[in-house]
Amino acid sequence: MQKKKLDSTNHIQLLAPSNWEDYELIDCGNFEKLERFGQHVLIRPEPQAVWPKTLSEEDWTRIHHIRFKGRSATSGDWIKKGNKISDRWHIRYRNAQVSIQLRLGLTSFKHVGVFPEQAVNWDYISESVQQFSTPIPRVLNLFAYTGGASMVAKAAGADTTHVDSIRQVVTWANENQELSGLQDIRWVVEDALKFVKRELKRGKKYNGIILDPPAYGHGPKGEKWKLEDHIMEMMRDVVQLLDPEEHFLILNTYSLGFSSVIVENLIRSAHPQVENLEIGELFLQATKGNKLPLGVFGKFRKLKAQ
Repeated sequence: MQKKKLDSTNHIQLLAPSNWEDYELIDCGNFEKLERFGQHVLIRPEPQAVWPKTLSEEDWTRIHHIRFKGRSATSGDWIKKGNKISDRWHIRYRNAQVSIQLRLGLTSFKHVGVFPEQAVNWDYISESVQQFSTPIPRVLNLFAYTGGASMVAKAAGADTTHVDSIRQVVTWANENQELSGLQDIRWVVEDALKFVKRELKRGKKYNGIILDPPAYGHGPKGEKWKLEDHIMEMMRDVVQLLDPEEHFLILNTYSLGFSSVIVENLIRSAHPQVENLEIGELFLQATKGNKLPLGVFGKFRKLKAQ
């Protein structure tokens, strides 16, 4: 007889952004995705899209403006339809609490400066900041990339610290701050784990912590990051930075080897007293096709008793 185990978390959630005027996943399949960012429609590689496309190849060819063609496993070129298509453009994201603008660009490693599925986490961030009773909550964004989450936290009213190891993407994030009409985000170009350990020594506390670590990475001084080797150490440290009375934490991973159960185990091991834990998968729903899975998350929030 099968034994059923009752889980103390909610069921595993499947979450996708909705009502984002400036973004649309049109179709995905055959290891590619067809996406609209504002006025541009792009074709990019997608290793998780192992099923057939819904639309025909002729439809994809007709609809798209720009296509990424890989030269190696890590880089490639963008092929444009016509000379009037810009390498840089802007999109807006808004929800009930905030509105931000992001500068997008065509990079040699297929990214454009935003991961659209993260809008689900942005909503959680803005809701959390505005529910806190702390007048100006402090939020720390680690592995912060071009700063979508940092913009949302700041726009919602948080004192925001943005940490990334690559100076060029921190400069890009600063452009997004200016576009969004924001100011005074604290920019830190440093290895995330080193920064966290320094903040612990200083006795710092944060009301919100956001982690979206890569599978592999390097710090500005050559520090090596490997997700499975370092994530447990990172989690043990960051939970000590949380304000004990009022906080949220988001852990998001995009790694083919990580499941939502692994993320749950990491959080519970690092923070056995966790409250209101939610775990699940982020995905994008194609308007003409299937769901595209794009990472697993764990998040929790604690509010002061009223």
